[in-house]
Amino acid sequence: MSAKTVTCFERSDQYRREVHSRIPGGTHTYSKGDDQFPELSPAAIARGSGGRVWDLDDNEYVDCGLGLGAVSLGHAYGPILEAVTEQLSLGSSFSRPASIELDFANDFLTLVPGADRVKFARSGSTVTTAAVKLARAYTGRDLVAFPINQPFFSYDDWFVGSTLSNAGVPKSIQRLSVQYDSTQPDTLQDLFTAHPGQIACVITEPQDVIPVDADAVQEADRITHREGAVFILDEMVTGYRGGLPGLGPVLSLEPDLVTWGKSIGNGFSVCALTGRADIMDLGGIEQEHSSKVFLISTTHGGEAHTLAAGRAVLKEYQKHDVLGHQWMIVEAIYNAFRISISKHGLEEHIEVHSSGWRLICVCKEEGDVSPALRTLLMQEMISRGVLFAGYFLPCFAHNERDVEAITQAFDVACEVCAQGIRSGVRTLLIGPPTRPVFRRFNRCIGLCPRNPCPHIGTCQVT
Repeated sequence: MSAKTVTCFERSDQYRREVHSRIPGGTHTYSKGDDQFPELSPAAIARGSGGRVWDLDDNEYVDCGLGLGAVSLGHAYGPILEAVTEQLSLGSSFSRPASIELDFANDFLTLVPGADRVKFARSGSTVTTAAVKLARAYTGRDLVAFPINQPFFSYDDWFVGSTLSNAGVPKSIQRLSVQYDSTQPDTLQDLFTAHPGQIACVITEPQDVIPVDADAVQEADRITHREGAVFILDEMVTGYRGGLPGLGPVLSLEPDLVTWGKSIGNGFSVCALTGRADIMDLGGIEQEHSSKVFLISTTHGGEAHTLAAGRAVLKEYQKHDVLGHQWMIVEAIYNAFRISISKHGLEEHIEVHSSGWRLICVCKEEGDVSPALRTLLMQEMISRGVLFAGYFLPCFAHNERDVEAITQAFDVACEVCAQGIRSGVRTLLIGPPTRPVFRRFNRCIGLCPRNPCPHIGTCQVT
């Protein structure tokens, strides 16, 4: 078993002790929180370059998460920094639109099939919520439908109200969202039957976390249009990864509105909403026959240097075979992971799923999802210089050396996990298992009928 290369988290531990007294949650995205990582992990990242990052203690890691998928080319990628620096020298924010807003709009709309209009923003939640608002105005209906088995669409009330973390969301708002199973299109049809003429839109990702038959999302597209609702495709994760511009065209989907973000800015905060003119123009100032939708109005939505980043990212994708490189990296790691899982007899405990453009591990004990085993896997990979949170997303800067580091760390981590299966996972795990982002309470408060609760991290009470 190879030695651990990361053993010191002194500065990270100090950071953890201080940050929660200044920032609720310790971060500005719950998915980056301390409860999403092992106790033995970096508390914060100090810098990044290419496919690697360094923490506060100057530990070096191959980065498997890439800013929750936002970094598609690489950290501090030269051509993007050059474009941003050039625009910054000209100014970033003005009292009238920056001229680059139209330049990037033309570039982006040329890329997206069937899109007539675009609005830019800084947040994915901003554009998904704007899409929902447009759909309600266009149809005159109130209900929003989305899959119960897809992880996230927005931090706004229409989505968060449907989760366990719905504190602060009025019941009246919660009732306006209805959910279906994206793997079973009949459940979507059942929603339309149960709520005739009430569902304004269906918003869905084109591919589930664990891929299913493409026929399911294609049928959701057909059902939505047949029922007179607006079909919103969320390409926040799949954009610039499942295809260029996204997975929708690959699957021959015909969305009315599409939301974009993450990879299109290579870490800069560039998000977009595209769609049909007759829907998007409801948020304009020239339409005269319908009530004006107050769509997206943000001071920094047209920030010039972030749009410069978006233009530069698009040029890099058009100049290089970025997708081909990314998919090759995923395939190499997927094949190596499967070999290691088999080698260590973990077929019933670690599942590896590949979408071609992304890889996800599902850890199980006794047939159930195991946060403890997943955390142990993360702990052991992190200790060997691979920042891994249960999934891998590639960037253009990842290379053969990175692939070797990831696959070697995974093989050793599997050896440790196999020991844990035999002797008890928690005997090898330092600190608590990771916990769901969406949960009702931060601590078990004695409501669980089994105390102590044996399912911390998955229990619906906690």
